[in-house]
Amino acid sequence: MDFSTILGIVSAFSLVFLAIATGSGFAVFWNYPSSLIVLGGTLGGTFINYPLLEVIGIFRVVKNAFFEEVFSVWDTIDELVDYSKKSRKSGILALEEGSMNAADPFMRKGLGLLVDGLDSASIEEIMTIDVDYTRERHQLGADVLTSMGNLAPAMGLIGTLIGLVQMLQSMDDPGKIGPAMAVALLTTFYGAILANFIFLPLAGKLRRKSQQEFFAKGLILEGILSIARGENPRIMQHKLEAFLPQRLRRGE
Repeated sequence: MDFSTILGIVSAFSLVFLAIATGSGFAVFWNYPSSLIVLGGTLGGTFINYPLLEVIGIFRVVKNAFFEEVFSVWDTIDELVDYSKKSRKSGILALEEGSMNAADPFMRKGLGLLVDGLDSASIEEIMTIDVDYTRERHQLGADVLTSMGNLAPAMGLIGTLIGLVQMLQSMDDPGKIGPAMAVALLTTFYGAILANFIFLPLAGKLRRKSQQEFFAKGLILEGILSIARGENPRIMQHKLEAFLPQRLRRGE
């Protein structure tokens, strides 16, 4: 569980709700037409921008923002170094067990390609294609959320214009001015809340998690290629440590 995502959402909404509760209360901040304009307009605009299946798929992607995969850099480096030592001592076929039992699926794939006897160039090509298409899928999820984050305030502005038009048409009837003004103001409020508390922060979190995943994949790919080239395990370890900042490197 990624507690920073949950903490951020809970704290943001809690502070806003607290401010509302200490003022006039929640009832005046609920307006059904305003919610229809913002939610319906945001979803409609998103469906225009993206195919239906891609929009539906965003719900599967969003869950990644709430769950944190534990990745230990040094455990991964040590594992790759161990595979390198085993390969140099007993041959590539000694990695067959790792190709089936390694915890990371990307590492399992790389070890399987090694066991199959592919050269380093072929392994790099295959695994790089895997990385590139995974990056595209991850980027799509963040892009959809960003589009929703951009559309929500725009729908709020449209709702504001609708409310103002209704208000101006009702100037001769004071009883209708209040509801029209509520639509005008609350649509902007709803759009800003959805964009800045949900859609844009979740898009940013998905991009950050994607960066972390591709860092891990790059580390594994370099280790697999080092094994394929038959490099000394100690040299491979130095190469993999180069992925880390100076303060995290052993002995530095």
